[in-house]
Amino acid sequence: MSPTRNLRISFFFLVGLLIVGTSGYVLIEGWSLLDSLYMTVITVSTVGFREVFRLSPAGQLFTIALIIFGVSFIAYSASSLVQFMVEGQLRSILGRRKLEKKISKLKNHYIICGYGRIGTHICRELEAKPVPFVVVEKESGKIEKFGQDGTLFVDGDATLDETLIKAGIRNAKGLVTAVTSDTENVYITLTARGLNPDMFILARASEEASETKLKRAGATKVISPYVMGAARMAQAILRPSVLDFIEIATAGKNYELQIEESRVTSDSILVGKSLVTSGIRKDLGIIIVGIKKEDGQMHFNPASETVIEPGDVLITLGEPAAIENLELIATSKG
Repeated sequence: MSPTRNLRISFFFLVGLLIVGTSGYVLIEGWSLLDSLYMTVITVSTVGFREVFRLSPAGQLFTIALIIFGVSFIAYSASSLVQFMVEGQLRSILGRRKLEKKISKLKNHYIICGYGRIGTHICRELEAKPVPFVVVEKESGKIEKFGQDGTLFVDGDATLDETLIKAGIRNAKGLVTAVTSDTENVYITLTARGLNPDMFILARASEEASETKLKRAGATKVISPYVMGAARMAQAILRPSVLDFIEIATAGKNYELQIEESRVTSDSILVGKSLVTSGIRKDLGIIIVGIKKEDGQMHFNPASETVIEPGDVLITLGEPAAIENLELIATSKG
């Protein structure tokens, strides 16, 4: 039986004992409700006060029975309370240690700072991929949700070194700072860049003036949700069919068409081959929309003679199953 259920039983038992005791004194001794309740309380609690009035023999027997039940109730309630406190603390400690152990084992994961409206959507997208991630949040109301859905999280301020270290920043692939305050986003970016100079940092900016500050602080990329939202709404008016196509291609696994990216490793069988000889279009039915080179240069609609090099990121358009096969080929040894 759970400790919480034991406490509930103790509460109902106490109420029942008070009702029975009060009713007994009213019926046996003919006392008022207040006198009967007072006598029941001091008897059950065994405080040792004298009787309200002199008891009759029947009242004395009733009081003896009430004391026996009262002592039993106190013992049961005390054990339930201790069990609830001890087991609750142990469960919390063990749960926290288990969570910390899982986080410490993560490699190439993402850290999401802030679980607001934007952070929530980012986490959903990462879960759908799936991509490992840890949420850093300091609001207790939001933290309670994590224990229910199994999300890995760190309770703390993301601007502090120790909080990001707990989130495994030294082994992280990237960090997203999406809190509502631009000032906090700047501090988080500075802290993260100092702890992991090579990681990818995506920062949210509410004001245009903050974009420059975030980039100076070390953000790899800065996005303003308001600017992006406004641009998307404008596209829905000016180019509705184009926007529909992009939404279908980027929505995820529920559609037959998907835009993805695949990084070519140095030992991949694709290295040194041209797009036409690689068989990506012919065998897999995938269109290469663009190629991002290691230096960051983007080549749109590359020619069929374009040679694939190590570190290239292929921007692809095709069916999800075919793209998964390409990702395997892009990382398989030649």
